[in-house]
Amino acid sequence: MLTKRIIPCLDVRGTRVVKGVRFEGLQDVGDPVELASRYAENGADELCFLDVGATVDGEPTVLDLVRRVSRVLFVPFTVGGGIRSAEDARAALRAGADKVALNSAALSSPRLLQQLAEEFGSQCVVLSVDTREIDGRWRVTTHSATRLDGRECLEWAQEGIHLGAGEILLNVIDTDGGRRGFAVEITKRVAASVDVPVIASGGAGAVEHFVEVFRSTEASAALAASIFHDGSWTPRSLKKHLARHGIEVRP
Repeated sequence: MLTKRIIPCLDVRGTRVVKGVRFEGLQDVGDPVELASRYAENGADELCFLDVGATVDGEPTVLDLVRRVSRVLFVPFTVGGGIRSAEDARAALRAGADKVALNSAALSSPRLLQQLAEEFGSQCVVLSVDTREIDGRWRVTTHSATRLDGRECLEWAQEGIHLGAGEILLNVIDTDGGRRGFAVEITKRVAASVDVPVIASGGAGAVEHFVEVFRSTEASAALAASIFHDGSWTPRSLKKHLARHGIEVRP
């Protein structure tokens, strides 16, 4: 059995880490370089850096900040937000990212996933799917969940894998920041329908939520922000508790 990964997320706007609920009401929670270093030293398996303002504001990904964060890391590092082209992806990887995550750009130009997979390898390409439930259907959203796309979550995830994405980051907007648990049912459906790793995201507030998502779905990783930012848990302390519950995790 593959071990489950724990991935702290840094939602960045400008040069600061922020956190809100359903991508709204963003509050400053710290310096991205300081937090990245702390989480890596305290057991994070990977780190995810999402520039939440880049797509909405039309600004490029803050590459200088990516460089600074990458210098303090010794774990894999995914960068998303504002990746609109192969040139943007190339710049992020050169700045120190190990993977790039695409959402809005992939929806507007699906061929970009194939282009990046061909140039960098599927292992470097993460399809970030922001989804919310509307009238009983899981729909895809874009631009930090401010716009509704016509596609359904499951179909888009499958298409993205066919085009070359090597991993799915499933962000559930309905549970984001609520700390009441992951959206297990849609996570289960997506993870069971694709043959690449799926990262569960949105709603983690207690160790039981991680236990539930790993026991109930085939997700290979779980991403969280709030429980690490407020000091409730470190990645290492969380993994110790997961191990006590029989969840296979990395040391």
